Amino acid sequence: MGYVERMSEKLQLLLDATLGMINIQQNNIIKIFSVIAVIFLPPTLVASIYGMNFHLMPELDWDMGYLVALVLMLISAVGPYLYFRSRGWL
Repeated sequence: MGYVERMSEKLQLLLDATLGMINIQQNNIIKIFSVIAVIFLPPTLVASIYGMNFHLMPELDWDMGYLVALVLMLISAVGPYLYFRSRGWL
């Protein structure tokens, strides 16, 4: 009976190790999805504000208003990306 118990303990150890490795991989994937969501959140906010087309928005009358909105969206996406990259999260 001792042999069966030792083999059962070894099998349980291998199962726990495998589940632990799977859990670590899943955590890394979820972390990447979370970072991507945070990176795309500010440009989405800027695009939704400028997509409303209110007549009282002075940027709509500017010659470079469209370009300013695009640059603002680009900066708001690159900023979090660089921050997460510097922290080692990517």
